Parts: sequence; structure tokens; C-alpha cells
Amino acid sequence: MLYPIRNEYRQYLDLSGFWNFQIDPENRGRSEMWHSGLDHPRPIAVPASWNGQFDDYRDFLGPAWYQTNFDLPWGWENKQVFIRCNSINYLADIWLNGQKLGNHEGGHLPFIFDLSEHIKSRNNNLIIRVDGQLASDRVPPGNITGSELDFFPSHSENFPQTQFDFFPYCGIHRPVILYIKPKEAFEDITVITGLEGDKGLVRVAVDPDHSQFRATLEGPEQTYTTRGEGEVRFTIPQPHLWGPESPYLYNLLVEMLSGEKVIDAYSLPVGIRTISVQGNQLLLNDKPIYLKGFGRHEDFPVSGRGFNPPVAIKDFSLMKWIGANSFRTSHYPYAEQVMSLADQRGFLVIDETPAVGLFFNTDGLDRRLALCKQYLRELILRDKNHPSVIAWSLANEPHSTRPEAKSFFQELYNLGVSLDATRPFTLVSCMGVAEESFKFLDFMCLNRYFGWYQESGQIERGSQFLSAELDLLYEKFQKPLILTEFGADAVPGQHALPPEMFSEEFQTVFIEAYIQVLRSKPYVIGEHIWNFADFKTSQGITRMGGYNFKGIFTRNRRPKLAAHRLRDIWTKESEEI
Repeated sequence: MLYPIRNEYRQYLDLSGFWNFQIDPENRGRSEMWHSGLDHPRPIAVPASWNGQFDDYRDFLGPAWYQTNFDLPWGWENKQVFIRCNSINYLADIWLNGQKLGNHEGGHLPFIFDLSEHIKSRNNNLIIRVDGQLASDRVPPGNITGSELDFFPSHSENFPQTQFDFFPYCGIHRPVILYIKPKEAFEDITVITGLEGDKGLVRVAVDPDHSQFRATLEGPEQTYTTRGEGEVRFTIPQPHLWGPESPYLYNLLVEMLSGEKVIDAYSLPVGIRTISVQGNQLLLNDKPIYLKGFGRHEDFPVSGRGFNPPVAIKDFSLMKWIGANSFRTSHYPYAEQVMSLADQRGFLVIDETPAVGLFFNTDGLDRRLALCKQYLRELILRDKNHPSVIAWSLANEPHSTRPEAKSFFQELYNLGVSLDATRPFTLVSCMGVAEESFKFLDFMCLNRYFGWYQESGQIERGSQFLSAELDLLYEKFQKPLILTEFGADAVPGQHALPPEMFSEEFQTVFIEAYIQVLRSKPYVIGEHIWNFADFKTSQGITRMGGYNFKGIFTRNRRPKLAAHRLRDIWTKESEEI
């Protein structure tokens, strides 16, 4: 799952731009052979959600068809050509020149097909059918009916009927890339770092594991080179460690050898760091660290969930300004470029699968488990080399009161550890002491809104409820905890004295009160406010204008009153909270 790069041995072509687009509300496209061409298309920008680009398609979730044409770049003739789709939500079927290449289920994670048998030098016709409709047998689920509504009472009247509190954007959300690589080439590279006294350890393993290769690790004072078959190791005296205060990245160059001849090469940044949970602490490079940050969403006007480079840069700048050191990829994996920015800027990331809103009645449970296993494999394969990724989150707010939930997550946890034993695993719960999976997970994540959804308007009472529940959780499970969601809606420009709900003053006081509780608990290892910025949701009576206003920043990234107070708290170490 190596991201395409350009060098002497590898090349890629980004197909981002204007494509043709045609919705298929009667699902006639397959029978009418739209995979050969679209008869009444309109232009659409790729990558981006279609829901934000067209007023008449805001609530349309598919199926819909995309088409683009391309010529092979010079020098690509007689090469093996691949297509990498980085995020298509939710079902994707792909044709090239009328020939079916395959399909993929699940948004937010990449998939690859070989085009070589069907590609031409000129005027290649690429067609992608996208279906983002909500259904109970998909992950995340939607359009829940019947007895299943017992699990989702708060979302049953929303439109569209999601079982999660963000808009179900559809479309090609990240770049579609064509690429070539040598016939004998690296399929995968795994980098694992560690510490031994004052020395840094770097292990580099390649696939195919019988490959002869040379690895060069370039540091600030010295360059290290070694060669081997399948795996090599470096020992770095007094390494520059990666962390929020100094996110130093070494450059790793891996070259495949045939005798002394280089036949393939791939380079990637490497951050030397360790992460572990010990007792009540989260340790980064063997030192305790406290997470300060946000849950976030990939959401912006017009582009929807589409990858938006200027917004990514702005968001990291604002997080640095406010004093954050971390975030969670709620509630799905983010773009790979965002993960690379986290590496460069020194942010600690809890990397989450798209499994939000899971339920566990037995009808369809095996299929949902299979999808969650697929997503976990794809996520770890994609993000395992990012030093910013310090933990994997298996799900957000599963409705896990049924006994089947514990064995469900035990299987996912076992799979995750088999794929990556270097990072802790968690899930983000709203069930509290009823979350039996906390017994085997490495640390706890909890979402709580006492004083908002419960004990509404009563911040002091809500804080007391929070304090008592946190102590009960720790008493039962004896594990460190991050409060991964807390906050209050604040309509931008709404003010009240004394503070009252939906005002910027209420949001500010609410957040400050919660932080006071969290800082009084020695087993709490982090605080993630919900949310970084206001975001689009389905329509419903609790979502004025179809928005969640819990953002510390507005949807167009202007600070609310709480942003300034939070900056005081997070950046002024001596300030009493």
C-alpha cells in the first residue's frame, strides 16, 4: 500500500480535475451500459463530495457515475499500470474502456487495480460508479428500521437517516492516481523504531521478503547505510527523537538490488519514537505525555469531505496556535497527506476506523465484523509507518450493551495486535462502566456531555456527574482514560450574561469546568474537545440549520470565545485552571 511517488523507477499521474458526472436515481446505469460512456453528464470537480457542489443533489446519496478520459504519459507504453483510488464513499465499481476492473466497499481507505490488460496509449475511458446510500448492513450503518431503532433513538428522525452525527457525504473524496513501478518492485515497507538506552533502533522490513536491498538512513550529522535480504536494522547513537516539541524526521531510502544494480527505489520519512501505556500513564519516548486536542471532521463548504490542501494547512496552523498536541481521526481515517502533515508538525494521532454507530443484534453481525476487519487491515497497512500515529481506535460509540459486542471487539483487538504490536488499541465508548471491551483494551476513551444532553444547562451539576463516573470507570477497569469528546454547541455570535446554552459564553465555561475535573484525576491522560470546527450534519430538530455547532472554530475557521480561553489554558503552563 505504498503511496505512489516519482523517481527514476516510479512515476504517477494524478487524475484530479473536472470529470463528467451523472446521477442514476432509478438505478438504470448497469442495464443501460453506462460503463461504456455517459449520455447526459454535467461537469464535477474531483476530488470533492457531490453533495456540496450541486444544490439539487445535496441529499442524493447515489448511485451516481463518474467519467474521465486520459492518454498514457510518454514512456508508459508496455508498462504495468495501476490505478489507486484513495477514498470513494461508499461502494465503488470501476471500468476501463468498457472492461470491469473490480469493486470496493468502504470509504476513506485506498484500493488498487491493475489496468495493464485494458489500457491504451490514447483516449482511455475510465468510469466509476459510486453508491453512498445508507443501509443497516453497511459500516457505518444507516436507515435503521424496526426493532433496531431501539439502538438509535436520537437519530431515527434525522434526514438523511444516519446513525452518526455528521453528514453522509458521497463521491470521490481523494485523488485518483495512475502509477507505474518496475516489474520487480517493493510491494510494501514496514519501519519499526525503538530505544535502547541512549540509542535509537530502526528496523526496516520489505515485501517481497526475499528481496536483496540497500537501506540508507540520512540524519542531521551522519548517514547510515546497510544492506540485507528481507530485513535490516540500524542502531543510531544519540538519535534525534520525534515528538511534539521536535518532530525530527530522518529520510529513509530503500533500494532493491539485482547484484549491484538498483532496480527499484522508494523513500519515506522516519520518526524515531516509542509509545506505550504503563500504569496510569501514556509514555512517549519513555516520558509521560498528556494529550490536548480535538475530535475533528473532514468537512468544509462546497468541497464537503473532499481533500482540501489549503484547509489542511489552516487547520494545523490553528491547532498549533491554540496549543494542541493531538487529535483523533473521528470517525474515519483521514487523507494520507493529513497524516504526513501530522508527522511534520509533531501531532499525536489516535487513528480511527470508519466503524461508527455499530450495533450488535445477530442479524448481519458476521458481515459487519468482516467489514470491520477489512477496514482495520487496510488502515494499519496504510498508516503503520507514520510516527504521528500513537494508537488505533477500533470504533466510535458502539451500542455495545449486548453480550456479542465483547467477543466482536476481542476479535478485532486480536487481529490488530497481530498486525501491529507496537501501538496500543482502544475504542471510544459512550457506554461507561457497561463497556466490557475495556477489560482487554490498552486504555479507555470516553465521550461525555453532562450539562449539555443530560442535566442541560447545569454545568456544575454536570461536572459532578462527570467526576463521579470517571472514578467509577477507573475503579472497575484500572486503566488510564482520555475524555475523547466533551463540549457544547455555541452558535457563532450568540452571547449571554449569565451564560446560557448555545451562547459562546456557555461553551467557554463548560469546557473550562470539564478541564478542571480532568486535571484532578491522576489516571486521565488526555482531553479531546468536541469539536475542532463546526460541521455539517443531517437535518433534525437538535441540529439547527443542519449543523453541529460544537466547534471551537466556526466552519470557515474563525475562532469563537472558547478558542481564546482554551489557548490561555493550553499554552500558559503556569495558569491555574
